[in-house]
Amino acid sequence: MWFNCVMNNESPAFGCVALIGKYQSAEVAESLRTLGQWLRASGRQVLLELGSSEVLPEAGFEVADFDGIGQRAALAIVVGGDGSLISAARKLAPHNVPLVGVNQGRLGFLTDVARSSMLSAMGALMQGQFRAERRALLQARVLRDGATLHTALSLNDVVLSKGDLGRMIEFEVRVDDEFVYSQRSDGLIVATPTGSTAYSLSANGPIVHPSLGGMLVVPLCPHALSSRPIAISDNSVLNVRLFSRHDARAHFDGQEHVNMLGDDCLCIERSPYHVTLMHPPGYSYFAMLREKLRWSEAPKEV
Repeated sequence: MWFNCVMNNESPAFGCVALIGKYQSAEVAESLRTLGQWLRASGRQVLLELGSSEVLPEAGFEVADFDGIGQRAALAIVVGGDGSLISAARKLAPHNVPLVGVNQGRLGFLTDVARSSMLSAMGALMQGQFRAERRALLQARVLRDGATLHTALSLNDVVLSKGDLGRMIEFEVRVDDEFVYSQRSDGLIVATPTGSTAYSLSANGPIVHPSLGGMLVVPLCPHALSSRPIAISDNSVLNVRLFSRHDARAHFDGQEHVNMLGDDCLCIERSPYHVTLMHPPGYSYFAMLREKLRWSEAPKEV
């Protein structure tokens, strides 16, 4: 969905902008400084995320934690790779702060503004030339004896893995209380459409356009040739219960984890929150896939 912002000299679009960067990186620090100075010169208030301020102690920007950013910022600019943006998105999702990513990582499926063109891209964004796209989140709970042991949000995926074990684990999968299968494998990936180009893709899961609803259930090295990824409705509730003699580990976007014991249950459903990503003019999901996955280029016009 494309939006236009109404701007005037007294009330600029995105009047308060937060800057968030990957820690301990000189390149990221320089980009944050450049962006902050540019935003301040354009009449906007700049908030520098608390952890990010460690690389810019002399910059003179106001510092705020994620709760403060969520309460005050109209936009968050994340400088780094996809991991940095995912981390910020998970923390800001309850506040519904839109995010735009400046790529200083590797692939950059989510951080789609190049560092070399970040000021021109931000200029276009501030003038209302941007696309706002909502991405779904997963909400996961680890249950032990019926009580909630841990909760987490995930933008990419929730992964059940064998942890430190050198053998497969066994578990059963239910969707809306209906038994689906029991499985012996290295684990299971439950991914959003956004996460379909992450770990799920490496496990032979399908690529799903982010505009589609659904959850992908992708086995990790299953001990059965017939085990295949499946897609289920994002209105469903998925439960994964460990068999009693197995321990495992649940990971949430690869950024936090919790150890699970036999008979623990991992309950996954769509979160009531969402993440809004801001894309620059000319953004195309399929063009991004061609570039990042090195697919063939589109035919040239004759």
